[in-house]
Amino acid sequence: MNILIVNNSKIPVHLYGGTERVIWDLGKELVKLNCKVSYLVKRGSSCEFADVIAIDDSKEIIDQIPDEVDLVHFHFTPKHLDRVRKPYIITIHGNSNEEAFLYDQNTVFVSKNHAWRYQSDSFVYNGLDWNEYSKPNFNLERKYFHFLAKAAWRVKNVQGAIDTILRVKGASLHVLGGTRLNFSMGFRFTLNPRIHFHGMVGGKQKWDLLSASKGLIFPVIMYEPFGLALIESLYYGCPVFGTTHGSLPELITSEFGYLSNDSKELSKAIQETSQFDKRRCHDYALTCFNSKIMAKSYLEKYQHVVNGNKLNTNPPKLRQKQTTNFLEWTK
Repeated sequence: MNILIVNNSKIPVHLYGGTERVIWDLGKELVKLNCKVSYLVKRGSSCEFADVIAIDDSKEIIDQIPDEVDLVHFHFTPKHLDRVRKPYIITIHGNSNEEAFLYDQNTVFVSKNHAWRYQSDSFVYNGLDWNEYSKPNFNLERKYFHFLAKAAWRVKNVQGAIDTILRVKGASLHVLGGTRLNFSMGFRFTLNPRIHFHGMVGGKQKWDLLSASKGLIFPVIMYEPFGLALIESLYYGCPVFGTTHGSLPELITSEFGYLSNDSKELSKAIQETSQFDKRRCHDYALTCFNSKIMAKSYLEKYQHVVNGNKLNTNPPKLRQKQTTNFLEWTK
């Protein structure tokens, strides 16, 4: 099958870039499954295993689809879908709070909860190519916890992670994805020496930090669609301590972490980190959330659409509008 993957971003990505990392690993795995893959992405992109077509910003995306492709895999909803003359699917990676918006019938979400919130049962879990990551060191002494997200987004709740850790005597937190001084969160300046900021990190620096961590502190106050931070942390043997919002209860069972919307409860659970098996956490991510499983799942979706079928009986639509900026969290 000749597949065109479309996203309005640049590849490859080296630091932050969840969707970009997913589409890269998806394309690489599809090639291994004997598919021809091309990317329609921003100018300046490059790829050694697939053709790259630079988006022409003066034209509509749908007018830049090559004739020879069999299926188009969009990773956002483009304009004028009614003019697309090729079979296509659309993966939605984020959330929308628009009650009236109708998603295309060939929409795919990234977790069961994500799909349910839009009255759909069409989803594919994200997966990563773990061969691109360093091997975890389970014998290394682990001395701290970590937060992994774009901390400038208040819904990721880095302040909640900090508050939770500071309740635990002697515990420290390494923040991956944020800085000590943050104007976008209403001028937040963190002085406590138990909190360490690393900014945006990637590659070996990120892997080394995760491999030396006791666990991920992830008290998001949004409906998390999936959360690559969850599976990356699990891969390095880190249990997850987070809230019950979005995909977390679906992905993080009691064997792999503890979930609560109360900071005090999470801080108590953190003190029992030793009860979680680092190797079990690693094996869970390795076997359940890898790029090969993701690619095979998408191939099933592709074939379903190429055969003339729709992925959803009705256009997905928001089940219930969110009326507050932030979900439940007790400090």
